[in-house]
Amino acid sequence: MTEQLSDSTQKYSLTAKIFIGMIAGVIVGFLFKLLMGEAGDIQFALFGIDVSIKGLFIDGIFSGLGQIFIASLKMLVVPLVFVSLVCGTSSLSDPSKLGRLGGKSVGLYIMTTAIAVATAIAMALLIAPGEGLNLTTDTQFVAKEAPNLVQVFVDMFPSNPIASMAQGNMLQIIVFAVLFGVAVSLAGDAGKRVSAAFNDINTVIMNIVTIVMNLAPYGVFVLMAKLFATIGLDTILGLAKYFFLVFGVLVMHALITYPIILKSLSGLNPIILLRKMRNTALFAFSTSSSNATLPITMDTAKNRLGVKPTVSSFTIPLGATINMDGTAIMQGVATVFIAQVYGVDLSVTDFLMVILTATLASIGTAGVPGVGLIMLAMVLQQVNLPVEGIALIIGVDRLLDMTRTAVNVTGDCMVACIVAKSEGELDMDTYHDMEAGVRRDVD
Repeated sequence: MTEQLSDSTQKYSLTAKIFIGMIAGVIVGFLFKLLMGEAGDIQFALFGIDVSIKGLFIDGIFSGLGQIFIASLKMLVVPLVFVSLVCGTSSLSDPSKLGRLGGKSVGLYIMTTAIAVATAIAMALLIAPGEGLNLTTDTQFVAKEAPNLVQVFVDMFPSNPIASMAQGNMLQIIVFAVLFGVAVSLAGDAGKRVSAAFNDINTVIMNIVTIVMNLAPYGVFVLMAKLFATIGLDTILGLAKYFFLVFGVLVMHALITYPIILKSLSGLNPIILLRKMRNTALFAFSTSSSNATLPITMDTAKNRLGVKPTVSSFTIPLGATINMDGTAIMQGVATVFIAQVYGVDLSVTDFLMVILTATLASIGTAGVPGVGLIMLAMVLQQVNLPVEGIALIIGVDRLLDMTRTAVNVTGDCMVACIVAKSEGELDMDTYHDMEAGVRRDVD
């Protein structure tokens, strides 16, 4: 009995370690912010060399280690998506099943995005975060041109799959991997040998994911320390109503909308999903990137939630590319906020156009750098609002970006569970086992 108690006190879940790293990073970041004061830096001599707090710690140690951690996650994305998709599609006995998976996944992602932006607009009209504000900014925002819908579909098909992998073009990688996997499944004995080789490679890649995950608490610490040492509290306070409205709608979408959709469409217990998503949500929050979090999201879907590889290998990478619920919420609130600041009255038709544009843009701008701001620029142009208004909210967008990424990955796994349940590809024992896939470290 004593030995069991000793073991339980020595073991901590990875989620707990990541949370501790996050809180410690926030505290250290604020302490550095206070230490540097209004000047934003402190100079001192180290071994006879003039250095600064900002240069040594913020832009040096914290920034360098944080970039290494993010690079380590991104390193795994392309090989993991390609190999997992090949394994998943090559194991499908019925090729028509792939079409059902794609139809259900895309349909659910579009539905949740439409609900997200509609909810955001309704809450923004109710609370009116931009009423009475007289905000000005010297920041100039130049909107990048978004591709048209025809070009989006053309660009989904790679002319050079190796180049697509080098550039990290997820839609092209998904299309090529699916075609490759289907070809493997139709190749008879040769396909079986190739499939076995890819399954072995997939096992190795997942072991690399495990190694990177064990370093996560330290990576999260330096990312949080750098962010909170540089972010200005005055910027947040100046846009507090907008900031907390977006944050509140994001939380509501994750904790209310997703559970309702999951329960109504699959009958699954949403509390289990939310509890098992804590680890992945913390990863997403710290990295602000669905793609960087993709290895962790896929691991959670398969090992924690019981979504079989035939579904998770397709639905999760697709969601990381086109599921933009969090971004859609920001667009809905930001559109109303900017309209109120500039004194522009939007009609019901304008609001319907915002919902339609934001929903379609979540697919139309998939894989484009700076996707959130590009999508917002498209929405503002659609209802004749000044794109320069984006500059008003850029200051607090970094923190909100972290939160909406956590929402997005939760949505990815929610859709994966619904699709898997409908296809009979969900391991119910794993889903209900709260200890399934749990990683613990011993001090």
